[in-house]
Amino acid sequence: MKKQLRDEELDRIAERTEEDLDRLAEQLDSGESPAVRVRRGPGRPPMGSGPAEAIRVRLDPDLRRAVAERAQAQGVTDSDVVRSALRRYLEAS
Repeated sequence: MKKQLRDEELDRIAERTEEDLDRLAEQLDSGESPAVRVRRGPGRPPMGSGPAEAIRVRLDPDLRRAVAERAQAQGVTDSDVVRSALRRYLEAS
């Protein structure tokens, strides 16, 4: 489901003129990075005892496929499966 734009965001988009769009296009064509204001949301919800940290791991194709299959079967994300498996492993040791 796509995020619906709020009325104020729609108003801001509608205020763009052809001149604004032409200026942005010229900046992009010349290699300049146009000053675009990015509105950030509140971020991801906290997990556990504090802010979560992302780490990268390498998985062989069979293990990656097994994680994806388990996630789909349980209706959760791949990350949820990995976190759950890691918690169980650490609790058992």
